[in-house]
Amino acid sequence: MNEKKKCKIFNYEIKNTVKLYYSEIFAKTRLQVQTHSHDLKDEDKLYKGTIDCLTRMIKEEGLDGLYSGLFSSLFGTVASSFAYFFWYSLVKKGYYKQRPQALEKPLSMKVELTLGAIAGIVSHLCTLPISVVTTRQQTTAPESRKNFFSTIAEVVKDDGITGLWKGLKPSVMLTMNPAITYSVFERCKSGILESRKNNGKKMELSSGEVFVIGAFSKTVATIVTYPLIMAKIKLQWKPAKKENETEEERKDREAKTYNGIIDVLKKSYKNDGIPGLYQGMQAQILKAVLTQAILFVSKEKLNLYTYYAICYLKNHVKRQKPKSENIQPLVNVETKL
Repeated sequence: MNEKKKCKIFNYEIKNTVKLYYSEIFAKTRLQVQTHSHDLKDEDKLYKGTIDCLTRMIKEEGLDGLYSGLFSSLFGTVASSFAYFFWYSLVKKGYYKQRPQALEKPLSMKVELTLGAIAGIVSHLCTLPISVVTTRQQTTAPESRKNFFSTIAEVVKDDGITGLWKGLKPSVMLTMNPAITYSVFERCKSGILESRKNNGKKMELSSGEVFVIGAFSKTVATIVTYPLIMAKIKLQWKPAKKENETEEERKDREAKTYNGIIDVLKKSYKNDGIPGLYQGMQAQILKAVLTQAILFVSKEKLNLYTYYAICYLKNHVKRQKPKSENIQPLVNVETKL
């Protein structure tokens, strides 16, 4: 198989994985904001799970409906990554400035996680408005859905400028998620390697094992922090206001409006008990596993094609290099003045 064909297959794989990933995020958000109630008249309108949500969205809104808010979501992903690494580099630089002796040895896991948490909090302050816009676009009916900037204007109009930072508290608390993931990953990894050492086996993890351990670690972190994840989404969401809503509809809409993390958790528990605190978790875990898969596949493929590119460049340079017998010695070259 030639390199062009391999690249096409790789691009096709990534494209379809990203499509699946985003549609999964869309379903996850819809599942997280829906509200169960024991006296709800339209109980049949609630989604029964990820597949039911995706199927009904395609039926009601078409394929385009699955990708509402795609621009703001992609923009948010890029902005979040940039902001995190930008602030992490500044925080790390500041740490080394305060403690020059730390340059002599690698940072401990505790320090790394602390610096990462600080960078995560500051980056959330910078990018949370994009998350609010994405949530609004994904949970708004097609006929009322607006573009990125119009959604920002609507949020500011309804909730003031602070409305763009709804869900800040749970977002800050969720900076512990990577720390939990990393800790679980390291414990699993060290446990497996220790077992292999005792049995005289190869002290190395395969790519597949790294993926499985990574997915498991992320799943554990998601389960532990999920109520906060759900609270963040519900705080950023706003139930639509009907033009001629009745008193009953107004009360129902106000009951779905939340004033903070505790309010979200109390109302969710009141309506559905413990399961209400984990509403949509299946989709969240699937999203986490897909994230791990995309990172894993991308890393492996990019490493492979980087290797191909280096080999190609080496061969190209070798072919272009002039032969030594065609080069005249410098001492034999006459210089004319």
